[in-house]
Amino acid sequence: MTTVITTQRDAAGILTLTFDDPARSMNVLSDAVVAEFKAAVDAAAADAAVKGILIRSGKAAFIAGADLKELATAFDRKLNPAEGYALSQEISLAFRRLETLGKPVAVAIGGTALGGGFELCLACHYRVLADDPKAVVGLPEVKVGLLPGAGGTQRLPRLIGIAAALPLLAEGGAVKPAQALKLGLVHAVAPAAEIEQRARDWLASAPEPTQPWDRKGYKLPGGGITNPAVAQTFMVGSALAAKTTQRNYPAPISILSAVFEGSALPIDTALKVESRYFARLLTGAVARNLIRTMFINKGAADKLAHRPAGVPVAPVRRLGIIGAGMMGGGIAHVAAAAGIEVILLDHTRPFADKGKGYSEALVARDVERGRLTPERAAEQLARIRPTADYADLAAADFVIEAVFEQRDIKAEVTRQAEVVIAAGTTFASNTSTLPITQLALAAQRPARFVGMHFFSPVEKMPLVEIIVGKKTAPEAVAHAMDLAARLKKTPIVVNDGRGFYTTRVFGAYTAEGMKMLEEGVDPALIENAAVAAGMPVGPLAVSDEVTLELQYKAALQAETDLGPKFVAPVNYAILKKFVLELQRIGRRAGHGFYEYPPGGKKHLWPGLAGIYPRAAAQPSVDEVKLRLLHVQALESARCVEEGVILHAADADLGSILGVGFPAYTGGTLSYIDTIGIARFVAETAALAKRHGSRFKPSRWLRARAAAGTPFHAPIATAESGS
Repeated sequence: MTTVITTQRDAAGILTLTFDDPARSMNVLSDAVVAEFKAAVDAAAADAAVKGILIRSGKAAFIAGADLKELATAFDRKLNPAEGYALSQEISLAFRRLETLGKPVAVAIGGTALGGGFELCLACHYRVLADDPKAVVGLPEVKVGLLPGAGGTQRLPRLIGIAAALPLLAEGGAVKPAQALKLGLVHAVAPAAEIEQRARDWLASAPEPTQPWDRKGYKLPGGGITNPAVAQTFMVGSALAAKTTQRNYPAPISILSAVFEGSALPIDTALKVESRYFARLLTGAVARNLIRTMFINKGAADKLAHRPAGVPVAPVRRLGIIGAGMMGGGIAHVAAAAGIEVILLDHTRPFADKGKGYSEALVARDVERGRLTPERAAEQLARIRPTADYADLAAADFVIEAVFEQRDIKAEVTRQAEVVIAAGTTFASNTSTLPITQLALAAQRPARFVGMHFFSPVEKMPLVEIIVGKKTAPEAVAHAMDLAARLKKTPIVVNDGRGFYTTRVFGAYTAEGMKMLEEGVDPALIENAAVAAGMPVGPLAVSDEVTLELQYKAALQAETDLGPKFVAPVNYAILKKFVLELQRIGRRAGHGFYEYPPGGKKHLWPGLAGIYPRAAAQPSVDEVKLRLLHVQALESARCVEEGVILHAADADLGSILGVGFPAYTGGTLSYIDTIGIARFVAETAALAKRHGSRFKPSRWLRARAAAGTPFHAPIATAESGS
């Protein structure tokens, strides 16, 4: 068994307790580590020679938090609330034992101390934090669907007051050293090389070894729950939590409840209240889904877990970008920010200059907000070289074309680029709909041709969908993934097909919203139900954003390509009507499903009621939510069946990061698994009877449901932290 905690007592009776897990890059509080910690504290309590305790880390960071993979297994293991309560109490009582030993405890926080790591710090009598830009403290459990279950919801309010503590608990933000000192989260900030000595000096000063809340006459800073200002804080906090989460995320409300109830109780009773709320969250599906997708699987994707094996990394020093529009300009911006030289090409120099102007505007904003110094900004912009000469691409290590979504235009720029670029240079097409295998027909070297679907705006959207054509070589896939990582994007890899993966899921969402409109469902009901389900914006509003014209042209291209095999999407007639007849193509033109008055707030176009009269009987909000979420999940399942999706984790990440599918579900395939595949199939079959064959589950999916085969295997415990 690996030993993580070592102890050493000096001549002055100071016991140094060091966390240093040799098997992990970061210290985390696993069940085994908690057991070690309890044993170390018990030994210190029994040793009369121990006069004080110094806790430190043998790594640059302190403790990243709990072992998330251990926690994520709770739902799949069908852990019940009583067992979840016992798990929380195990660590909570260990920390309580530490702070009530009657011996002073100081902690030297050399770097990151988050979650359970910071809860341990809060249980110490003296905290000194390294004055380092990388050092942060905080309680981010809410971001994984949990609450601090080792005393965080009770010690933090008692330390800095309820009003100051609630935002840190309910939002889960990390706090840098200067702010941590100002808030009172730590007692001192010092250079990293001095923090242990500062802690030792405090221990040598014969301090009182008790926490403020254990002293006679203690009162909550800023007042307790009967204080009118504090009561108002809870009222506003509850309303905001309900509004921002649509009650799909139980953790923020549970945090408010735990603080409210616990603040009126003695600390030992309050810690039991906290554990009860923690247990409910731990044993629920939301925490499992968030941990699995947004931390475990996203972390694996960011580390290129599915990168083709055996392909050497080919660093991109110069990136060629063809097409200096919003997409090309956005890619140029993130590449330059990553330290890559960019050759930004368009058909004329003024258009290329305009593409650089996109980055100039973003950089100027960052300078104004203090995110970049003028010197760094100038260096970043200097990396972007606009040009109209294809010969300049000869210096590129990697080339991305980001021109219009028209096959003939993409074919022409591909041919021109291949005349000058080196034979081993990977060429990527940024496209959201056009099959890569067909686009590669214009390439002399289809093995080096790969799809890279960026999302707009590039500087904000975290996903890149990498598409493998029939002739795409593993080297091209690996190098595209390497570039995505360099650009700080999360890559998913999918096989070729019309619309690939994310566009298909997105298209299912928008088409269903339009179909409901055509059926006479109140457009406000459609939009509001979508947001209530957890989507960031309604299907009609997001259709306006990407433009109805773009969706219509994609359908026309599919009709041209497929001929008699073309099956019109359910929103085809609506798109045609709005684009050709009404000429309401979306937000860019100022008119779509919504009106966009200059200087005013957008609103649904009143004329919708005249074109699609509202039905006398309106569906329930739950029915609309069911249709909008199930149709996306069903499309994801089809992508697995057709071999477009290779890994369930990629489907989940793509749906959340690229489409905006609700994160609390864990993504489209986690959504099916959480509901239960058999129930999902039964519900989609019922939807098919009510609303049409697009909801009909395939034989493959029915067979999978009959066999009880989920899309995700149980989570295996491994390195993680929060």
